[in-house]
Amino acid sequence: MVKSSLKVGGVILKSRLIVGTGKYKNFKQTAQAVKASGADMVTVAVRRVNILDKKKPTLMDYLNPKKIIYLPNTAGCFNSKESLRTLRLAREIGGWKLVKLEVLGDKKTLFPNMIETLKSTEVLVKEGFKVMVYCSDDPIMAKKLEDLGASAIMPLASPIGSGRGIKNKLNLLVIIKNAKVPVIVDAGIGTASDAAIAMELGCDGVLVNTAIAKARNPILMAKSMKHAVIAGRDSFLSGRISPKIFGSASTPDEGLI
Repeated sequence: MVKSSLKVGGVILKSRLIVGTGKYKNFKQTAQAVKASGADMVTVAVRRVNILDKKKPTLMDYLNPKKIIYLPNTAGCFNSKESLRTLRLAREIGGWKLVKLEVLGDKKTLFPNMIETLKSTEVLVKEGFKVMVYCSDDPIMAKKLEDLGASAIMPLASPIGSGRGIKNKLNLLVIIKNAKVPVIVDAGIGTASDAAIAMELGCDGVLVNTAIAKARNPILMAKSMKHAVIAGRDSFLSGRISPKIFGSASTPDEGLI
């Protein structure tokens, strides 16, 4: 195993797997899955998950923020105004500056609204946020986000929660080749092999939520994602052989009896 950490927004992560905290049956299962995944960072939907109201069960009761990095996100926001308000609130109540921006276009497809996303990114960066941005797999849009100061580019592999895996390897490769900031696949991962493929392409990390939370055995799936990300990264760093059209003998012809 080739050990290498991921640095994003000034934070160093030992694991290149980031885990979402939505859709689990309870906070206990969430914590068990996060532990099994080996992740250093979890995403938290500020508008949906209770993290600060002590009168109700909180995620922090199960995931110690001193040991796990919380990444507040704007899940459920459909315009710039909503997303800005959500992240400003996160900073005010929790002191978070490293955040994940997610501005959706509609409730059916959950594709990102890139116009609103670009607008929000520009404002947040100017306000001192370190912004990890969920975006389309359009290389031009990805580069514009980087130019605006995004700390990480997070293109979808396929629609959120669809589990359909990576549908456009070429676009992801172009984004990776052009980027000077981390590229983290976000949305669409369905199983461990999808995560491994993303890492073999050269992605810096993957974010997984639904594939773990809605698996028949979330804890086991979290563990498999952990190993898939490690294997995929090691495979990328080791350098794969060049594909060939015809067969190539595994032993040389010289010295045959």
